[in-house]
Amino acid sequence: MKFAFIINPYSAKKNYQLFLERLSKKVENPLYIVSKSLEDTDDFIEKHWNDVDVFVAVGGDGTISVVAQKLINTQKILAVFPAGSGNGFSNETNFNKNISVLLEKLEQKKFRSIDTFMINDNFSINVSGTGFDGKVVKEFEKTSRGFKNYIKVSIKTFFNYKPIKIKFLEENYKQYNGKYLMLNIANTRQFGNNAYIAPMASKSDGLVDLVLVKKFPLTYSPFFAFRMFTKRLKDDDYVTYLPVSEIEFKVNTKTWHIDGEFKKIKSPIKIKVLPKSLRILV
Repeated sequence: MKFAFIINPYSAKKNYQLFLERLSKKVENPLYIVSKSLEDTDDFIEKHWNDVDVFVAVGGDGTISVVAQKLINTQKILAVFPAGSGNGFSNETNFNKNISVLLEKLEQKKFRSIDTFMINDNFSINVSGTGFDGKVVKEFEKTSRGFKNYIKVSIKTFFNYKPIKIKFLEENYKQYNGKYLMLNIANTRQFGNNAYIAPMASKSDGLVDLVLVKKFPLTYSPFFAFRMFTKRLKDDDYVTYLPVSEIEFKVNTKTWHIDGEFKKIKSPIKIKVLPKSLRILV
């Protein structure tokens, strides 16, 4: 099985040289690109399409999503070397920072198919959302990243953030119309950093979990955080889970994050699951 590495040089505090040093000690003349743009990634994949079986994304969830989008509904396989600030998708798919383990997986040549999903014309592989966390990602991208900065930005944003208004277009979901702190679409269980926004989500059931979170009082914050980091979030007065394969709604904001990357998306919004559309290495 032939493989190639697509490296995001801006991930992991630009420490990709260390990864390349370790890789070169284990693989003779590895095929890779240090990608500076989406065009770089596209050109590299296209150039090596007929020669490569597995494309390894070296970066965070945003990098993985960019590579994965090129591989959906094909025979090509995605693998991951996590090098982001949250690494939600790699945590959920059992990829770690051990190069030897990754190379062993490549030798075993095993894969499975998982779901992905679309938000209008935007592809997503892990967790995407709007509202509070979309605003947090927008502000977070102005920092040097890292989990501590994410927490700082989250706390600062929380106190000033006005809830978003959501209006569902299908009759059987109109009971959920209203104001929310945030809305997330979860294909896997976590944002990253082991923050489990959707503990019951599955990446291979043909569904995503639509997570509606109402703005809660400050006194609820410790309970919300505790439950999120211990996989115990569930339906209650502030959190609602809707497993869906397809859904449409309007929302009064364009501020989104797609797999942790800031994005502006115009309403109305259509969510659609692409069942078993991506092969990943196991």
